[in-house]
Amino acid sequence: MRVKYIGHSCFLIEAADGTRVITDPYEPGCYDGAMKYRPVSEEADIVLISHDHADHNWSSGVGGDPVIISDGSPRTVKGIEIIGVATFHDTSQGSERGGNVIFRLVVDKLAICHLGDLGHTLDENEASRLKPVDILLLPVGGFFAIGAEESDDIIGALSPRLVIPMHFKTDGVDFPIAPVDNFLADRKGVTRVGGPEVILLAEDLPAGTLVLDPAALP
Repeated sequence: MRVKYIGHSCFLIEAADGTRVITDPYEPGCYDGAMKYRPVSEEADIVLISHDHADHNWSSGVGGDPVIISDGSPRTVKGIEIIGVATFHDTSQGSERGGNVIFRLVVDKLAICHLGDLGHTLDENEASRLKPVDILLLPVGGFFAIGAEESDDIIGALSPRLVIPMHFKTDGVDFPIAPVDNFLADRKGVTRVGGPEVILLAEDLPAGTLVLDPAALP
């Protein structure tokens, strides 16, 4: 499986058979130009939308006539098993920022969990519906979603083998969120790839935290 970090909360996940999933594509230039990442240039077979905000829902910017999924109904698309768990974008039952869907998908025998803009820690029921988790795509920038302060609680609840941080401050986004270094401070088992993508195999999955550089930086 190939995982490419495009930027913000947007990843390309490509199965060995070539099936391509894109998560939370952003609208370039949205929020008065705060979204500075270059347009998503990848095509996809499946697009996952965690919630209806412009920095996460721009499916029209993804080529390839993909299947668009924005709810939690269990389904299998092109051999990829997908479920969603309804959560919230804040700590107030969605009264501030609305709902959020956490997606769990199985690709090449690896269970990947994309938290979207989760705004709270997980209760036992939510966590049990998502486990087991091999790879956790974890927002770490805070402010609009969980950040470094909540990350250990989330990691503890889901027990992923590998964590890949996302939704952090870069030159590609002018939001009041924290850089990835805040999350990485004093964290052991960190590997910086030095690029946007990595090949991950079920039989040889690394443990710890893997940091990818966004591919679509301006």
